[in-house]
Amino acid sequence: MKINDSIKNSVSLGTDKAATDKVNAGKLDAANSKKAEKLQADVKDSGNVTLSPLSAQLKLLEAKVNASKVFDAEKVDAIKSAIASGKFNVDSGKVADGLIATVKDLLTAQKS
Repeated sequence: MKINDSIKNSVSLGTDKAATDKVNAGKLDAANSKKAEKLQADVKDSGNVTLSPLSAQLKLLEAKVNASKVFDAEKVDAIKSAIASGKFNVDSGKVADGLIATVKDLLTAQKS
């Protein structure tokens, strides 16, 4: 890992880092502005945009993901209330088996 000593670098170069950063940011803004103007001009010249079939599939997939539930809110509430009331039991054997299976999977994936 390389550590950059910014104080040492700015002193040895005799430059003000803040002033240098401002100048560089101004140059980047100007360059990005010119690129954006060129892209807008290209789009205006063509007048239309054609999307690939893959784009339509991605939009459909996005709509399906947004419509689906990420988790079961009722189940989460039931677990919360069981924990709060002290009725939630953890099966240590099941947890241990799950950890062992995960470690085995990681080790076999590492060998591949």
